[in-house]
Amino acid sequence: GLTHSYLQLNALQARFGRRGFTVLGFPCNQFGMQEPGTRLEILNGIKYVRPGGNFVPKFPIFEKIEVNGEKQHPFYTFLKGHCPSPNPAFYAKERLFYSPQHNNDIRWNFEKILINRRGIPVKRYEPRFMPIDIAD
Repeated sequence: GLTHSYLQLNALQARFGRRGFTVLGFPCNQFGMQEPGTRLEILNGIKYVRPGGNFVPKFPIFEKIEVNGEKQHPFYTFLKGHCPSPNPAFYAKERLFYSPQHNNDIRWNFEKILINRRGIPVKRYEPRFMPIDIAD
């Protein structure tokens, strides 16, 4: 899975937080139905299971939202409108729980979007891209 990304997201927050950088976590259940729980259940899951070891994020994790499809959150409409998908291919379409599907959709959990100081999205990263490499 991709939950090891939480550790690197914490590292990014610790490294750049004093300079105004903030990681924002938006859980979503549209990809393989992998986030069915409430916000509290998600926080407990990452604390005790994945990555576990009493992990606590050093960044805000918001309520679950929809990032694609008919009910996508307006924030994600904005983000995707500024940055094209880093991958033209969809992952397992049978595991996508939303419609309609569009070329610029978020592809899977842990896709990352870098937003500059002016609030403009400047780059999208695939889910498997290691968060710590954003610093380069």
